[in-house]
Amino acid sequence: MEISILTFIVLSLIYFIAAHVGLYKIFEKIGIEGWKALVPFYSTYIACKTIKKSWLWIITYYVPFLGFVVWMGIIVELMKLLGKTSFKEHFLGVVFAPIYLPYIGFKEDVKFIGYEEAAKYKKSTSREWTDAIVFAVVAATLIRGIYLEAFTIPTSSMEQKLLRGDFLFVNKLAYGARIPMTPIAVPFTHHSFPEWIPLVGGKKSFSEIISFPYTKLPEMGAIERNDCVVFNFPAGDTVALEAQDRVYDQLVRDMGRTQVWNKYTITYRPIDKRENYIKRCVGLPGDKIEIIDGVLKVNGETAYQDPGVQHRYIVHTKDYELSKKVLLDKKINYEFPVQEYMNPETGAINVVDFWRSKDKTIYNLTMTEEARKKLQQFPNVVNIEQIIDKQDSTTYADLSIFPNSNLYNWTVDNFGPLTIPKKGTTVELNEKTFPIYKVLITRYELNDLQVKDGKIFINGEETTSYTFKMNYYWMMGDNRNNSLDSRYWGFVPEDHIVGKAVFVWMSYSPHPEEGGFFSRIRWDRLFTKVH
Repeated sequence: MEISILTFIVLSLIYFIAAHVGLYKIFEKIGIEGWKALVPFYSTYIACKTIKKSWLWIITYYVPFLGFVVWMGIIVELMKLLGKTSFKEHFLGVVFAPIYLPYIGFKEDVKFIGYEEAAKYKKSTSREWTDAIVFAVVAATLIRGIYLEAFTIPTSSMEQKLLRGDFLFVNKLAYGARIPMTPIAVPFTHHSFPEWIPLVGGKKSFSEIISFPYTKLPEMGAIERNDCVVFNFPAGDTVALEAQDRVYDQLVRDMGRTQVWNKYTITYRPIDKRENYIKRCVGLPGDKIEIIDGVLKVNGETAYQDPGVQHRYIVHTKDYELSKKVLLDKKINYEFPVQEYMNPETGAINVVDFWRSKDKTIYNLTMTEEARKKLQQFPNVVNIEQIIDKQDSTTYADLSIFPNSNLYNWTVDNFGPLTIPKKGTTVELNEKTFPIYKVLITRYELNDLQVKDGKIFINGEETTSYTFKMNYYWMMGDNRNNSLDSRYWGFVPEDHIVGKAVFVWMSYSPHPEEGGFFSRIRWDRLFTKVH
């Protein structure tokens, strides 16, 4: 059930007004004039003074969302002064404040017991732990949901800027914190329980009984070109649970919808529960992007390329082979070793190892320009040639490449030109543009789109154009030939943006050949800023 923001505000006002009616009577029981509980700001000051808490409590009370933690503390401390000390009573006072606070406020046998008597109450060890855990979970959930969240880099798609095994923090306030759209969820989970938990492992860990439309707090700044941005995977709305590393739409193209639904368990995920991705924003709303022989162009100009950007090369050698240790030392990604392909009859994913030839004289490597220059100096290296995925009008279109249509024979290295949608701008709809904007119009902006007798109808009305309701972005990985990014699934809507990657706090190599635990910690990357 989706609740509008206006409805949420009204319900919140009812909650706090009813709760403060209870506080009015509680203040009177303690010996404070009841009207003081109804005066904004002043009531917070009086409450904190009454429970003998510092100005830090008052300041934190007015920090969005974190203030709820202080509100919990104020209620609990005031209830202690009335002799209400059990966990059950505190739970009722916080969760059902509009009902329970007036109840004890108007109940005549509930009286102020005095500070000395209240101080005599000592919690048991189990109660101390319970209160501490509840407080920590609530505070951490609020911080994680609104302010700062930790992420792990699982793939090499952003190498060499971000490496597999990097642990980083993402600032959710940077572009305006998005209010949780699906707020009822098990703490510290994203969309599913960890696989190792008995009975519920891998199962959904959230409920859609209550949901909110896209709303965000005021932004600290806008997304800038080349920012490292975390966002919810746009094509992750529908997922095959047994093949979550595969894009559902591509599965359907490869196998057919009927076979996919017969073979896999299919589920839908709301926006904020889709997988988190991190890529570099290379295109802003209104930008025109194009890739020519692996070179990214933005608005007709060659785009800035971070020194960590990697491309794929064929390396020819002689005399002796290149060892994996040498490649690691030179920051050359030898983990582009396999190519996956699907057996159309069984749906099985088969893997072919092709990072080097059998005679160990030809290598397929991914590396930065700096690494390429270093490798070129090796005495056994004969030649290094960049692999470019050319457009070929004589072959069928690659349907894994956006816009996933036979009308466009684009590749990862030769793509576009394409203009990124901008809020308020209008685009013409015709046979050529329809594949580009179909998903945007229906899946992201929730319109009914139909084609009848060659005519386009949006929400039942015939049209030849469409005006965008949101801004969109173009995201690409720095590891250009080993990144599932916008070249495959298109635009990223603004309501999918999570935040900005700010710094790496820990980095641990996934390569066992680098040594033991401490040897695999990348000490030079600890607490480094993400650019």
